[in-house]
Amino acid sequence: MLTGSMVALVTPFTPQGNVDYAILADLVEFHIQQGTDAIVSVGTTGESTTLSHDEHVDVVRATVEIAAGRIKVVAGNGSNATAEAVQLTERMSGLGIDGFLNVTPYYNKPSAAGLLAHYRAVTEASDLPQLLYNVPGRTCCDLQPELVAKLAELPRIVGIKEATGDISRVQRIQELCGRDFIQLSGDDPTACEFLLAGGHGVISVTANLVPKQMKQLVDAATRGDRAGAEAADAPMRVLHDVLFIEANPIPVKWAMARLGWLGEVFRLPLTSPELESQKVIEQALQATGLLQAEAD
Repeated sequence: MLTGSMVALVTPFTPQGNVDYAILADLVEFHIQQGTDAIVSVGTTGESTTLSHDEHVDVVRATVEIAAGRIKVVAGNGSNATAEAVQLTERMSGLGIDGFLNVTPYYNKPSAAGLLAHYRAVTEASDLPQLLYNVPGRTCCDLQPELVAKLAELPRIVGIKEATGDISRVQRIQELCGRDFIQLSGDDPTACEFLLAGGHGVISVTANLVPKQMKQLVDAATRGDRAGAEAADAPMRVLHDVLFIEANPIPVKWAMARLGWLGEVFRLPLTSPELESQKVIEQALQATGLLQAEAD
């Protein structure tokens, strides 16, 4: 089951701008030790749009090899071109991953018929389970619950990552698709309520920094323990907010670089955050105890 606390893992780069596989190995080991249930490799947070197709496949392959069956690995396979999504899906199907995360085609604003045809083609390219990914703030395309229900009829569509922050969708999708249809939050600020409303897990940016705490939140919320879930979520709320102060993954990668976990290297057109954003992120790291304040 593709459920639980899942991290939308960043892709680290060397100072020369190549994928840093040594640090990638460290990050995978970190999440295994911290109890994360699954790694989502080369999604939005993994800068999928700036990696070549060969790099995309190689990062997923390396993640699977490092994980060695100790943690589930889900690969991003979406594209705004159906043929590209099909090709990526075919290339990654034999790598040993546990499933795919398939973002809606972005920029070209497909119709409902186009979305159905797109997902039918991509799911036919592999026998592995696939999660829909609805993030209209980035794609200009909103998968309404009624369309999700139609897509759920495709044999390998098993769930959805919902990043709208609309908690009412949890119940509506459950009504249309049934309780077994996996619903994952893709919006950290509303993840706690999403889970308490019946969600099955998260694909989290915040989990890059505090995976153990995110796992605690998910476990408490999915067993219906509101007090426990809110207690786990409260210290993370400052991170939920600042990690989206600029376009993801800029803030989270900068935060990880500030902690010394990886280099502060992005692929253009992404760049380091503005100085004011850096100050806000640093204050959040200090408030959560991840970074010690420097003496004056």
